[in-house]
Amino acid sequence: QVQLVQSGGGLVQAGGSLRLSCAASGRPISPYAMAWFRQAPGKEREFVAAANWGAGSTFYADSVKGRFTISRDNAKNTVYLQLNSLKPEDTAVYYCAARNVVYSTDVRAYDYWGQGTAVTVSS
Repeated sequence: QVQLVQSGGGLVQAGGSLRLSCAASGRPISPYAMAWFRQAPGKEREFVAAANWGAGSTFYADSVKGRFTISRDNAKNTVYLQLNSLKPEDTAVYYCAARNVVYSTDVRAYDYWGQGTAVTVSS
């Protein structure tokens, strides 16, 4: 079992930045692909970014490419999502997630989820 505890988030003006953290416990995250999803009010949960278990492999939704950065620190058992140049349409609850080895954009493919953290971007 892997437990994921998120921190960060909050209210920020458009153009601002935030950093989300997701700390894992129970097992090392090194064998897992780690991802971030988000869910806006009234919408389905959608893929944002992922990092495969190996070093250097990251993937992004087109809507956040160039603005968000996922990183992982296996020694700290933590994954991060840096959100820059935020837009009001980035407002959502953000979730971290883990699954074995390689990433997927399908929310159903993930075995473990964080509790979610709200990001609100004002215009």
